[in-house]
Amino acid sequence: MARVVVIGGGFGGLASAVRLGKLGHDVTLVERSPELGGALSEVSADGFSWDAGPTYTLLPAVVRDLFRKSGRPLERELDLVELDLVREHRFEDGTAVRLTSGRAPQLRAFDELGPGLGQRWVDHVASYGEDWDVVRRGYLENPWDRDHLPRELAARLDSRESLAKRLKRTFKDERLRMVAGHPFVAEGHDLRNVPAWMGISAYVEQRFGAWTIDGGMSRLAAALTTRLGTRGVTTIVATEVTDIVVREGRAVAVQTPGGEIDADAVVCAIDPRRLPALASYVARSMPAIPPVVVHVGLDEQAPDLPHELVLHGDPMLVVRTGGRAPAGGAALTIHGRGRLSEDVLRALARHRIDVRPHVVARVDRSPRDLVERWGGSPLGVLWEGRQTVRRRLGPTTPVPGVYAAGAHATPGSGLPFVGLSAALVAAAIGPA
Repeated sequence: MARVVVIGGGFGGLASAVRLGKLGHDVTLVERSPELGGALSEVSADGFSWDAGPTYTLLPAVVRDLFRKSGRPLERELDLVELDLVREHRFEDGTAVRLTSGRAPQLRAFDELGPGLGQRWVDHVASYGEDWDVVRRGYLENPWDRDHLPRELAARLDSRESLAKRLKRTFKDERLRMVAGHPFVAEGHDLRNVPAWMGISAYVEQRFGAWTIDGGMSRLAAALTTRLGTRGVTTIVATEVTDIVVREGRAVAVQTPGGEIDADAVVCAIDPRRLPALASYVARSMPAIPPVVVHVGLDEQAPDLPHELVLHGDPMLVVRTGGRAPAGGAALTIHGRGRLSEDVLRALARHRIDVRPHVVARVDRSPRDLVERWGGSPLGVLWEGRQTVRRRLGPTTPVPGVYAAGAHATPGSGLPFVGLSAALVAAAIGPA
């Protein structure tokens, strides 16, 4: 039995801790905030509540596998519900496309946007099928050695083709380029710096759909927190790990204001820049900056909106409707990116969605607020070209005995990537 210390109580840390606990290790999880959950936490005000971070996930098998490999199956604790409509995109020319999962529904949706666009879209998505298989097998589901990559995987990771170049070559219609690039623009990336193979996100979304947790995504964090106790994990909150203690070339403990916590292995599930022992290895990478976020509670039902509405333009606004509200009310979350020279709700009103007269609760979060609240960006590492993928740490690191999970250890943020990174760490450490 190894003594394992997991740094960080977000989804990556929770997932790593429960997996390692089930493998028989003596696990201690240390979190700087008073509560666990990170971006899976909930924001509440005046009877309203909103998901602080993601409101849905792709690849539901990742969450199901996490629960199955750490104890009781997911279905015995939470209701994972597929969204009928993934999101709606509205463009500045007044047109729109409603995006569901599945090849045939997407073909019809884009054909309604313009004759022939449906086939172009589904052909584009299908072109990522082989990329997905190669990346999944060689990078996402098995620990990998950056110096000894499978030939097919190396060809993709080292390709100079950017997503912007791929989309420009594939689509003459700018609206299709916007839809395909949206997941990355929404996370603050420049498509010229995102590798083309990351377009696998469209393939994953079309094939596996988008899923949410009945009652809000914070219930996922609550279920995993309960499972920490089931797996015998020791939890220490309101305590910041200031560094990893390395002696004779190997991690032996973590440093906190209250002293050292001994460890045979350490899992970094936070931004490694916060730990001097790892900072030099990631000095050439940058965090992806979160958007401006505004949570609002309304005293009447919201306009007829989908679970997620993307309003393209500058600024780009994303409206999410998954919040909880008192009877007769509604809860919305708005993300803003780009030139936000005015209040977000005023910018929203320019799209003929004016909720200002009915706002009875409001919580504003700037990018700085979010980074300070969570101790780093939940969006992980900023794409700065093909070399970015090799600058990440995880599942192993150059420091023996130290492993990395979470958004900063994956090629993308979101629960699927983060959940897979935790599985890789568990596989790398192995059973007790």
